[in-house]
Amino acid sequence: MTIKQAQTTVDEWIKAYGIRYFSELTNLAVLTEEVGELARIMARTYGEQSFKTGEAKKDLADEMADVLWVLLCIANQTGVDLTEAFRKNLQKKTERDKDRHINNSKLY
Repeated sequence: MTIKQAQTTVDEWIKAYGIRYFSELTNLAVLTEEVGELARIMARTYGEQSFKTGEAKKDLADEMADVLWVLLCIANQTGVDLTEAFRKNLQKKTERDKDRHINNSKLY
């Protein structure tokens, strides 16, 4: 599935099952919440924190998909073509950082 197809799929799902999009600000809050859930799993799985006794270990992939879902919703609501935005962002990073990381002795 391409990014464009994902945006279309989310839009079709919202129209079929979600009645309407939440407001942009509500979706920003939901995105923040989902990123927090992802961060919690990352901190406990790969960082120094541990899961609490009885705390169910959540699915990392599912949490990433939740973040992507809400991001796609926000893009649809605000008229952002994420495929084009990503292409431009990659070009910007390539031009800006083409030598930066290769010349960073900390990465070797």
